[in-house]
Amino acid sequence: MRHVPVVQSAVTSGLTLYLIAGEPSGDRLGAALMAGLKTLAPAMRFHGVGGPLMQAQGLESQFPMQELTLMGITEVLPRYFALKRRIAECAAAATKLRPDALLTIDSPDFCLRVAGLVKAASAIRTIHYVAPSVWAWRPGRAAKMAKVIDHVLALLPFEPPYMTAAGMGCSFVGHPVVAEPRATVAQTRALRAAHGIAPDQPVILALPGSRRGEVARLAPRFGATLALVAASHPGLRVVVPTLDAIGPLVADATRSWPGAPLILSSPDPVAKAAAFAAADAALAASGTVSLELAASRTPMVIGYDMSWLSRQIIGRLLRVDTVTLVNLVSESRAVPEFLGPACQPEAMAQALIALLSPGPARTAQLDAMALTMTRLGEGSEAPGLRAARAVLEQLTPVSALPAAPSRR
Repeated sequence: MRHVPVVQSAVTSGLTLYLIAGEPSGDRLGAALMAGLKTLAPAMRFHGVGGPLMQAQGLESQFPMQELTLMGITEVLPRYFALKRRIAECAAAATKLRPDALLTIDSPDFCLRVAGLVKAASAIRTIHYVAPSVWAWRPGRAAKMAKVIDHVLALLPFEPPYMTAAGMGCSFVGHPVVAEPRATVAQTRALRAAHGIAPDQPVILALPGSRRGEVARLAPRFGATLALVAASHPGLRVVVPTLDAIGPLVADATRSWPGAPLILSSPDPVAKAAAFAAADAALAASGTVSLELAASRTPMVIGYDMSWLSRQIIGRLLRVDTVTLVNLVSESRAVPEFLGPACQPEAMAQALIALLSPGPARTAQLDAMALTMTRLGEGSEAPGLRAARAVLEQLTPVSALPAAPSRR
């Protein structure tokens, strides 16, 4: 068991942070960061806005985080003036508190506006957790961000140079996926047995997205793809983890799919990990789910499409030739992706079939996944603790901090 020394220093004894998280993923990052800070500097005090996980770590949220968890123009517009008021309230509270730092977590549309007001009214140090994906599109965002943010905590190892080039400090702290639970062999077998899936029965994980528009657009193509795969793999079972909010939509959209689709609505972390590990391969929409699949070493095919207008706009803005994070982090193109007009059943089915049996395609992906997880911090200090250490380095002399524990 590793021993992480506590910072015994008068420098850290009176430290205060004002934190803001605006959505569940930010709440998870914030909670892990707070836990790390409490380990390294137990006397640190927390104020700000966060969800239930951050509150469990001792934050008394200034108002319910759910007020900020909005997506899309249709949700944001009716709440525009209320959000502006909350931005002003957060900035005023942080400026009055005069914390050692304002630490904002993702949700840039809200958080960076707060940071701008705080910077305009004070010299409070500002730290932002989750770097914008300027490596993919809209590189000008980094320069705008540098006007209000002093330091960035990055999830991906190739992000710091982009941030420092724009004039900000940046620390790579690891991706939270490396700290998520992994299923044991017993848990994986139990999931198969619970749903009548034989040990040698092929299983494909299907992940057509977490938004209604994604499911509506991708489900018919994913279903046609799986039908082609099922023709060459009798007995195929399809497992579809999803969220409660869109569970009925997913169930309806997959009703005609082959493989007697098993819908797992909002599975707990262990059940979700077991579902990922039980699959022989996955067909997934583009997104961070590729990292979850990599963590469970589940070979994947990525398929994604959007409206014609969005396709034209995004296509002109993209600065990379792949959008799959496993490919980007591993500096390979091992994961086949079928985007826009290329998101067609025949091509995706051929790629999936190539992954269901041992061979070069499967081996290349497994190697890329292992490299990706290593580069994201698997086997190293937990990301929350690394993030906490990076925050303290911005607030205290480095000599006052304990060294990272050696790996054994």
